[in-house]
Amino acid sequence: MREGSRTWLWRGVVVLFLTFALLLLYALWLLGPTGKEATVRIPKGATGQEVARILEEAGLLRSGYLFSAYLRFSGRAKRLVPGVYRLEGEGAFRLARALTGGERPLTVTLTFPEGERGVDYARRLSQAGLDGEGFLRLVREPGAVRPSFVEGPTLEGYLFPATYTFDLLVGPEEVVRAMLGRFAAELTPPVRRLLEEQGLSVHAWVTLASIVQAEAGSPEEMPKIAGVFLNRLERGMPLQADPTVAYALGKRLPELSRRAGDFGVDSPYNTYRYPGLPPGPIGNPGRAALLAVLNPVRTDPKGRPYLYFFHARGRLFLNADFEGHLQDLARYRYSSP
Repeated sequence: MREGSRTWLWRGVVVLFLTFALLLLYALWLLGPTGKEATVRIPKGATGQEVARILEEAGLLRSGYLFSAYLRFSGRAKRLVPGVYRLEGEGAFRLARALTGGERPLTVTLTFPEGERGVDYARRLSQAGLDGEGFLRLVREPGAVRPSFVEGPTLEGYLFPATYTFDLLVGPEEVVRAMLGRFAAELTPPVRRLLEEQGLSVHAWVTLASIVQAEAGSPEEMPKIAGVFLNRLERGMPLQADPTVAYALGKRLPELSRRAGDFGVDSPYNTYRYPGLPPGPIGNPGRAALLAVLNPVRTDPKGRPYLYFFHARGRLFLNADFEGHLQDLARYRYSSP
């Protein structure tokens, strides 16, 4: 080969090498850190191309196309973990690791207090950015979500109050199932035996516990209040529980007004007007209220069944007879302290 030909050949090789090196550097720059930070939402079932577009639009990538190609050829496209992430644009390779198990998606921890209604829980979910409206629809019309132990038409009462941690992509059905699963854990064999001994169905148990929850000022009062209600039920006496009237009207207890005629409302939830238990729970009772119904305090020290109670001056007053109840009312509720 002539000297001139060899020179041109080497020059060609050098040009190709430099071109390749420049293209490689450019590709690495396109896949490199952007220095930006963003919160991104990776939907369930998203493809590598869709994830790449999301990251590029968020400013975390310069080239979604190259990132998508990397995910595909590295096999990471099949291992993407959906969720909401707070990410920094540290480069395509670190982003790929983060989204395939390297980082946990963001979560939210919510506490659902004892005694609140499904509508209250829905509001808490909405405030956290979750689908509270969808949750409430499922509570009111559970359909296939309804477990076998729920006898009523809705899930009210069975949404176990506790603290839950959810992925930010969680759907209403997953939230409902988590709360129902937590309630199901309370239905232990000993609990079922106690229900059978007392002749209570699960629905009656939860319904009564929801009223006890609303009436009690503390967990210590719950077994005594449960005892009063169980005694009244046995005797065919109306429960006369203010919280059931409030539920019938969609009000809170402090909003009830005798002057406005609230206690005359014609509703099966009005336990002043209709004897027995209302059709279903009026809230979601916690463990203390549920256990109180199973382990009630039904009699006074003389063995007389408690039939009346009221709160006054930070105390619970109990009576076995109506005359004593009236006397205590006059002395402690209606007289000046």
